[in-house]
Amino acid sequence: MNSLSVFPITGKWPASHPDRIQLYSLPTPNGVKVSVMLEETGLPYEAHLVDFNTDDQLSAEFLSLNPNNKIPAIIDPNGPGRQPLPLFESGAILIYLAEKSGQLLPADPALRYQALQWLMFQMGGIGPMFGQVGFFHKFAGRMYEDKRPLERYASESKRLLNVLNQHLRDRQWLCGREYSIADIATFPWVRNLTGFYEAGDLVGFSDFPEVQRVLEQFLQRPAVQRGLLIPSRD
Repeated sequence: MNSLSVFPITGKWPASHPDRIQLYSLPTPNGVKVSVMLEETGLPYEAHLVDFNTDDQLSAEFLSLNPNNKIPAIIDPNGPGRQPLPLFESGAILIYLAEKSGQLLPADPALRYQALQWLMFQMGGIGPMFGQVGFFHKFAGRMYEDKRPLERYASESKRLLNVLNQHLRDRQWLCGREYSIADIATFPWVRNLTGFYEAGDLVGFSDFPEVQRVLEQFLQRPAVQRGLLIPSRD
């Protein structure tokens, strides 16, 4: 009996490679944080699509791994102490994978905390605010007669973009010259805001050239290009 068989989620999504990290996800901004990270580090993994169209995230099997019914989530069969480790919350997963691989989290203590600082900035600000812009600009919220929620979230998103823009002046990445989990967390959300959410004009994205520059170099990375398509929706 392999170490993954004790996890109910493997009944719904069987592991073809139980010795690898199991990724349960969907190619959304939060989901691709982890697939990009796995592609960047080269850690062996197996991806499973959690299909929101069929409410996979509400299934008993998925909830057994993440009771908060959000993607992504992972199981590492070779976690600390050589024991399986189930883990949810994208930020926590990024930190774990960085420490497991010894990559993409600066070794210097001061730079490490700067990277974690910008990771928290994404998790506490950029993700929630950009997501609300998407809801009120593109999805059901756009039908609301009261436009104050959209105005509120668009205004806050502009402010957050300006914070990023100011910080990125004279910096290649969020932590200076060193590409890190902070960039992997942040730029899928920037891409989604201007791409899938079609909110570039709404937030005045052309006013933030430094953010544009770093987004473009992020999207040029081969591991990013692969990770943005994982898991396949087919």
